[in-house]
Amino acid sequence: MSLTGTPFLVTAIVLAVIAVLLPLALWSRVRGPAVVRGAVRLGMVAFAQLTAIVVVFVAVNNVNGLYDSWDDLLGTSDHVDSAIDLGPDGLGGKRISDLPKVRQTFTPVDDPTMGPGVRRTVLKGGLSGVKAEVYVWLPPQYDDPAYRDKKFPVVELLSGFPGSPKSWFVGMRANTQLEPLMRNGTVEPFILVAPRSHLLGHTDTGCANVPGRINADTWLSVDVRKMVMDNFRASQAADGWAVTGFSSGAHCATKLAIAHPDRYRYGVSMSGYNDPAAEPSSLTGKDPELRHAHNPLTMLRTAPVPPRVTLLMTGDGNDGYRQGVALREASRAPTRVDVQQVYGGHRVSTWVREVPSVFQWLTQQFRADGAGAGQAPDQGSAGTGEGPAGAGTDSAGAGEGSAGAGTDSAGAGAGAGAGTGALSTRRR
Repeated sequence: MSLTGTPFLVTAIVLAVIAVLLPLALWSRVRGPAVVRGAVRLGMVAFAQLTAIVVVFVAVNNVNGLYDSWDDLLGTSDHVDSAIDLGPDGLGGKRISDLPKVRQTFTPVDDPTMGPGVRRTVLKGGLSGVKAEVYVWLPPQYDDPAYRDKKFPVVELLSGFPGSPKSWFVGMRANTQLEPLMRNGTVEPFILVAPRSHLLGHTDTGCANVPGRINADTWLSVDVRKMVMDNFRASQAADGWAVTGFSSGAHCATKLAIAHPDRYRYGVSMSGYNDPAAEPSSLTGKDPELRHAHNPLTMLRTAPVPPRVTLLMTGDGNDGYRQGVALREASRAPTRVDVQQVYGGHRVSTWVREVPSVFQWLTQQFRADGAGAGQAPDQGSAGTGEGPAGAGTDSAGAGEGSAGAGTDSAGAGAGAGAGTGALSTRRR
């Protein structure tokens, strides 16, 4: 039985009900020595507690999309066929333009929790050696005859750890939130692409290439990206691509954008971190050399040429905000970094409220740079990318700091904060 979906949830609820009724019916009927009676009754109480925990876990998992399968939950999933050394650019001496075209078959996702229009494919990465699922959602304009000759901008969506690519459509509700905004022109008609980034069981890859272990960087920035361009009317240029993530996916988004300005022009980090060791399960955080090399702050400071990328960093305090300030202070033109303070804590209920403002910020950047799919004249470039209305001033604090939020909180209720608006946004 699948870990996700209604059948397992119903089964868990039925067992929980039985577990409650069982002691009511049998408590006084238990026979035998006192030790035996006590053990049986204790077992019934433990069974009731266990089933209640399972019901809560399944419900939270179904809402937030943390684990997609039993293998994910048990840490036995391994999506790596090979992990050869592909060099510093992750291409193994090849050029992306010389790679053969990738033709994929997509099937509609039959899961009402993901909303309409999501399709799925299993991609075998030609360079990375990774084989995993990729979810794609097309904007309402994609099949509009007026857009038949248009190339659409793309946003690659990365989940936290633990997490599944479904989380962007289940817990984050990206497609259902953005579709009406795309129809009325508030948000660009982005193609949404959510590839699996949880690839090594209970180990977070840090979206890095580590020879002999994983080529997660190449999987996300080459194989997935090329597959999308080969199968859809997607922008071919870096100007038409953004990468966005929350928690560990935010760390990945920042790192990939800084490392590959030839593949992504924009990156968005929601409650991310710079130091890979902020995620206790991080592959790159456990090795001093990898920890240093895969820190976005180090990458930005040591880049021979400042990357031509624009970043948005959101968070509160040491949960993404100060890390964003540090990146902003280390940036040099043409690198641009916006930092927004957001309240609500390190949880899905915070990030889901950020989705509209994040994509409005991306829309403003794409339109200002002329990379959009085309809009009416009165929907052209906008200002500096402020988030929802907020008040106050940007804190002047800097410094690296650790995120201290290794595992995503799965709470679906309202956070402690009073909203997700940006207190201030400054660009450098």
